[in-house]
Parts: sequence; C-alpha cells; structure tokens
Amino acid sequence: MTWRAPAELIERVRRAAQRQRRSMNDYVTAVLDAATNPRLAGGEAERLRERLDQAGLLDEPREPHSRPPREEAAAARRRAGAGTALSQLVSEDR
Repeated sequence: MTWRAPAELIERVRRAAQRQRRSMNDYVTAVLDAATNPRLAGGEAERLRERLDQAGLLDEPREPHSRPPREEAAAARRRAGAGTALSQLVSEDR
C-alpha cells in the first residue's frame, strides 16, 4: 500500500508510533485494525473508534469477502506486473 499524506500528519503518526515503541507500519496497522475490527471493543481501541466516528471516518462492518479463484488472482498479478513501476510514478510525481 502506498499512502500520500501531508508531512504534518506523517510526523504525528511517526511520533505516536515512537511513543508506543512501534514501527510506523505496526502502528498504522493497529490503528486501521482498531478502526475496522468490531471485536476490538474497549480501551484504547474503543477511544480510537469513537474519534474516527466523530470525524466521519468509521466504516460499518460488512460481511467478509471471499477470496477470488486462483486463476483470477494470477491474472490480476500478471496485469499488475505489466504496469508502470511505482518508483517511476513517484519520480514523475504522479
């Protein structure tokens, strides 16, 4: 996943991760899990869900999706591999 965000937000996320002695990846994963996983009710996760709800960013749980057939996934990987490299898009600032 590639995520573009204002430098100020990225720095806030970096500091929050450091305070919890976590990598940014681990911290962002935990935040997204807390925001979307109704089984994580209570405590810090519940406070986060409340803040996301107040900001209009909380998504209602939906039925889980099933995995696509292997053939479809393989075809999607082949198509994705044929596209423009992410490094090229970043260097072109697209």
